[in-house]
Amino acid sequence: MGTTLLILFGLFAVLILLRVPIAISLVLSSTVMLYLSGTFSLWTIPQKMFTALDSTTLIAIPGFVFAGTIMAKGGIAKYLINTLRAWVGHISGGLSVVTVLACTFFAAISGSSPATAAAIGSIMIPAMVESGYSKRYAMGIVAAAGTIGILIPPSIPLIVYGVVSEQSIGKLFMAGLIPGILMGLLLIVYAIIYARVKGFGKLAKAGWRERWASLVKAVPGIFLPILILGCIYTGITTPTEASILSVFYATIISLFVYREGSLKLWHSILKEGIGVTVMIMLIIASATIFSLYLTQEQIPQYIAGSMLSISQTQVIFFLFTVVLFLILGMFLESSSIMLITLPLLLPIMLSIGVNPIHFAIVMIINMEIAQVTPPVGLNLFVISGVTKESVSEVFKGSLPFILVMFLYMILVMALPGLSLWLPGVL
Repeated sequence: MGTTLLILFGLFAVLILLRVPIAISLVLSSTVMLYLSGTFSLWTIPQKMFTALDSTTLIAIPGFVFAGTIMAKGGIAKYLINTLRAWVGHISGGLSVVTVLACTFFAAISGSSPATAAAIGSIMIPAMVESGYSKRYAMGIVAAAGTIGILIPPSIPLIVYGVVSEQSIGKLFMAGLIPGILMGLLLIVYAIIYARVKGFGKLAKAGWRERWASLVKAVPGIFLPILILGCIYTGITTPTEASILSVFYATIISLFVYREGSLKLWHSILKEGIGVTVMIMLIIASATIFSLYLTQEQIPQYIAGSMLSISQTQVIFFLFTVVLFLILGMFLESSSIMLITLPLLLPIMLSIGVNPIHFAIVMIINMEIAQVTPPVGLNLFVISGVTKESVSEVFKGSLPFILVMFLYMILVMALPGLSLWLPGVL
């Protein structure tokens, strides 16, 4: 059993080091092992991959991806940032606050960390540098705050977690709301203190007329996350239906309110949305074959038994998974990590009494840290592409925020009520 597991993960690691895409690495390594086992027909692999995607729940992923893309390119994000600048840009560290708030709001639409970092970073980093902030600091705060995109609902990784673990996606969304808001507030407090200590610049104070005018302009876009989350939490729609509703609403606002609907723009929106969706769906389908081999060889039961022989305490389990996710996060994307590890961890989690919804939030915060950890931290590459700076320079700017996020993860781990209170009430 141990040798089989070593060969499987060794083959997967070799393919990753050869820069083979994650989805292809997953399906190739597992297909080779299935073939060598001699007990499985390879003709069923395409069928299994298709079946993995034959889920109404997964339709929510392209829905939220397209809604976020329309928001970024159709004027909604631009007018939101203008409003935040007018209201808080004049305080010391004000642009830091604007950046974190904009990322938090955008997260409530896109459900994607790289999309949040790209949309907000392209606007806020030049503005912060122009106002006297160091470029390293500006890159770091956008990279870190952009990770809120996978914690605050609707979150694409939480949808994947719900599908794999068979948990209610609505409850997972509710569980991520308070921790996501608290993380945003924590980053804001740190950013204000740091900006004041360093004496970073601030914008001229806007008049009340300018503030209210900018707010009125942004109201149609601000209503979008309220519409989505309100429909989900009140039970009016499922998360999947809410994702499609968000696309229609964002399209109407962009075309008829903000009038930013050139043919070239919509071609760009479709191209980006399709690219992100295909990448996520291919990873899900490929990871299904990976999980299929693990299940056939009873590897989850083997690992569960090994871990339970070491310790049956929740503390040891959380410590083990934190280290595991931080290591995997250096090389893999968050959805891939979940699809690979959850089939192994779920039996252990249930046997020692860990709440799957609480674990989901701790896992997502782990994934957030992974997004800004080299060598494959996606947000580092996104900000590097936006600013034309090296990945190492972006990482140096992110380090203080990574420490804040790590301490916050320990807090959430120790206080399950932060994750479980809202789902319990609603």
